[in-house]
Amino acid sequence: MEYGKIEEVFFYSEALDEEMQLLIHLPHQYSPLYKYSVLIASDGKDYFQYGRIGRVVDELVNEGDISNMIVVGIPYKSVKERRRMYHPEGDRHDDYIRFLAHELVPYLDANYPTYQVGAGRGLIGDSLAATISLLTALKYPNCFGKVILQSPYVDESVMEKVEAVQDTSAFSIYHVIGEEETEVKTTQDGISDFLTPNRELNKLIKRKGFSYFYEEFKGNHTWKYWQQDVPRAIKESFRDI
Repeated sequence: MEYGKIEEVFFYSEALDEEMQLLIHLPHQYSPLYKYSVLIASDGKDYFQYGRIGRVVDELVNEGDISNMIVVGIPYKSVKERRRMYHPEGDRHDDYIRFLAHELVPYLDANYPTYQVGAGRGLIGDSLAATISLLTALKYPNCFGKVILQSPYVDESVMEKVEAVQDTSAFSIYHVIGEEETEVKTTQDGISDFLTPNRELNKLIKRKGFSYFYEEFKGNHTWKYWQQDVPRAIKESFRDI
């Protein structure tokens, strides 16, 4: 089969006051005559390199499992900057969310033939990138209709924001966590138990009544397991588009 291509775009963000690199995967035979759903990946370079997300999407479209899709990867510039933008207590966290909703989405809608509705847009992330994806969807539920969480970092502030949601019909959640994620090495917080807070989050999301998929996989906090999950995550989330 034929595969799509990745375009590198540099986009100046007012919210972040810096130029952001975007990796935009356009499918084979991309045409402005067709409409495309959009999947936005924080940890964007990792999703293309380790998650093979471009190839996965091409194969899912080719097999008829999902309709046409553009994937937008946002690479982080450094581990320090990643934490500042993605962590709930990061000092650039609010600015990054504003960049996604108020700048990136309008840019994509203006430059690509997107559906321009929440149901046609999704956010995907692993670990802290999953956390920021969830928090962005919680803040802008009409903008992002699907969120894919692979082993998110969960703390009290995340739980409180999920608890505060009034309308749980705005977006769907796909959520996986590894059974071995009880001692995860983090850059700043030492060894952390990811599994227990994720199980608490699972109970809360179910109780709130979101459209929801949850599974615990046999594995740990690494791309070896997230990569295997990417095809199902996208198929599960975008099959109705």
